[in-house]
Amino acid sequence: MARKAQDVTDAELAILHLLWERGEATAPDLTRELYPAETNSDLATVQKLLRRLEGKSCVRRNSGTWPHIFRPAVKREELIGRRVQSAADALCAGSLGTLLTHLVKTKKLSADERASLRGLLDELDTGDDKKPSRRKRT
Repeated sequence: MARKAQDVTDAELAILHLLWERGEATAPDLTRELYPAETNSDLATVQKLLRRLEGKSCVRRNSGTWPHIFRPAVKREELIGRRVQSAADALCAGSLGTLLTHLVKTKKLSADERASLRGLLDELDTGDDKKPSRRKRT
């Protein structure tokens, strides 16, 4: 049986957000951004979080430079998919449809969001999910 991918903590997610935004960063760069006081303890915290993210295959380290450079190894969309499926598993017996229906019914979507959702559903119905939609996506 395949091992279930480990979820990331909120602190690890903050690091991933910065790496997705920047593309790459060193531990001191990330520390400056997340902990402006930049104490030794803050740097140690960021280094520990990066080691955990490496262990979860969420970041890659280039150890050929000093300080080491970190890059995201997981795409934002992949992590979103994991978390949404996890919520569906926990709350809706695994049904993404039930979860999505609830979200659409309880959150007021803008006209652009509704148009984007309709376009996506139309693409899925016609099997054209590889072709870009003419509708504006938000």
